[in-house]
Amino acid sequence: MAAGSVMAQGQEPIRPIQAAKVTAPAKVELGKKLFFDPRLSKSGSISCNSCHNLSMGGSDNLKTSIGDKWQKGPINSPTVLNSSGNIAQFWDGRAKDLKEQAGGPIANPGEMAFTHELAVDMLRSIPQYVSEFKKVFGNDKLTIDEVTAAIAAFEETLVTPNSRFDKWLKGDHKALKSQELAGYKLFKASGCVGCHNGPNLGGNSYQKMGVVEAFKTTNTAEGRSAITGKDADRFNFKVPTLRNVELTYPYFHDGSANTLGEAVDTMGRLQLGRKFTDTENTEIVAFLKTLTGDQPKLTLPALPPSSDKTKRPHPFE
Repeated sequence: MAAGSVMAQGQEPIRPIQAAKVTAPAKVELGKKLFFDPRLSKSGSISCNSCHNLSMGGSDNLKTSIGDKWQKGPINSPTVLNSSGNIAQFWDGRAKDLKEQAGGPIANPGEMAFTHELAVDMLRSIPQYVSEFKKVFGNDKLTIDEVTAAIAAFEETLVTPNSRFDKWLKGDHKALKSQELAGYKLFKASGCVGCHNGPNLGGNSYQKMGVVEAFKTTNTAEGRSAITGKDADRFNFKVPTLRNVELTYPYFHDGSANTLGEAVDTMGRLQLGRKFTDTENTEIVAFLKTLTGDQPKLTLPALPPSSDKTKRPHPFE
């Protein structure tokens, strides 16, 4: 890379995302099995991958996710890809890290609808899981703490480097077409980069949804105020990452924007007080599509079989 390219990269408000470094492969492999195991839900049909589908950009492409007994979820499912780079987890930041987040859906009656105790009992009834947990953690505890630690270890590997934009940042000036580069320049000049910056192009701050114009929605989520109790935090949400945003439609916490063009138009008006022209909108969308990186290449895990002692799921009760 030429010195000029290094200097240019250093002046940009966005940094290339780095590939994940796996230091505990056995722990990651265990976490992968748990991520795909639907037996961690009451119905035996919902896994972490159900709402964070790794074949679909780490999301489910639904306005709101489907929970136990086809319950309608309260909020759009954020992507799990690159989530380890976020300031916190969930739209309102109520989980400080991936480990804390992993335990939430399991025990949420509107999601996987299990309990931590029942989930652990299920895993303890499966000899292969017992053996793997002992190998990974060096003890016979097998508590929800080990379960969420393993899932988090796997999720930390779900990083998507080598997007065309990253290649441009690293000095490959042919990586972006003129329209895409024009979109990036507009993205910066318009102020989008004020919130969508850093390696994740977001995920590192909380911002109010509806700064210049009020955001109108039927969704009841209140954002950070539900956690802090402060009215000033109402409608403050974690800024979503724009990595792989082409894949993670629909957009916003209520899933109200079906397309990138619609999302760009809405954000321009509500957050920046700017109405993008059709050409400008097209340019920004073209830039956003350069943020799709290498998707996780996984071999689906063969899950350990249940034993005779494993309680069978009750999807209709």
